[in-house]
Amino acid sequence: MADYNTIRRPATTATRAAVYDEGLRAYMNRVYGLMTAGMAVSAAVAWGFAEMAGGPGAWTEFGRVIYQSPVRWVIMFLPLIMVFAFGAALNRLSTQGATLMFYAFAAAMGASLSSIFLRYTDASIVTTFLATAGGFAALSLYGYTTKRDLSAMGRFLMIGLVGLIIAMLVNMFVGSGAVAFAISTVGVLIFAGLTAYDTQNIKNTYLELANSGSDFLGKSAIMGALTLYLDFLNLFTFLLNFTGQQE
Repeated sequence: MADYNTIRRPATTATRAAVYDEGLRAYMNRVYGLMTAGMAVSAAVAWGFAEMAGGPGAWTEFGRVIYQSPVRWVIMFLPLIMVFAFGAALNRLSTQGATLMFYAFAAAMGASLSSIFLRYTDASIVTTFLATAGGFAALSLYGYTTKRDLSAMGRFLMIGLVGLIIAMLVNMFVGSGAVAFAISTVGVLIFAGLTAYDTQNIKNTYLELANSGSDFLGKSAIMGALTLYLDFLNLFTFLLNFTGQQE
């Protein structure tokens, strides 16, 4: 007579694998859903700010305050402050609170980037966004499906990111067009690689936390959405810097 446990074990293993796959899909769908919603908030705020500003030669009072007064520095650096605050407060926030803070950050980032609607044509913004979306989707899919460990590449890219930030700060004072072009090119390459690496890292995070509480997994998904949001946004802005058509 066949052993009952021998017969049951494969079915149990298959069931657990199916449950795991379903959980991973739900987790990644939440990450991508939050990221997409955050991008929509940023786009709406950016477009709204630009519309209310009027633009060069026709500034409204709102536009003068936002783009020509010291308030512009607050708007520029607010997203950076919020990113650090988000990381520091995440463990103390509920899932709902973390979600609201993520959307608040997305709105602040939209305000910070709103000037692109005053500097570039709408057609070039849309074209660059679609190109970014296509490239991001392919890179993220690669990071999700590849069996190759991308952790070594991730460490190399993070070192490159530090160098890129330093170069950007230096060029704020130098103002070299050639250096700006080089920064944009390197920036695209770095964030293309980070998109694949971060996607794999988010997937691996689920592997480690699959048996954790739903609240912990929920906040982890929000942090994953924030990471991919930043990858997408930086990829888009660096591409726009050297492909966008000026107004």
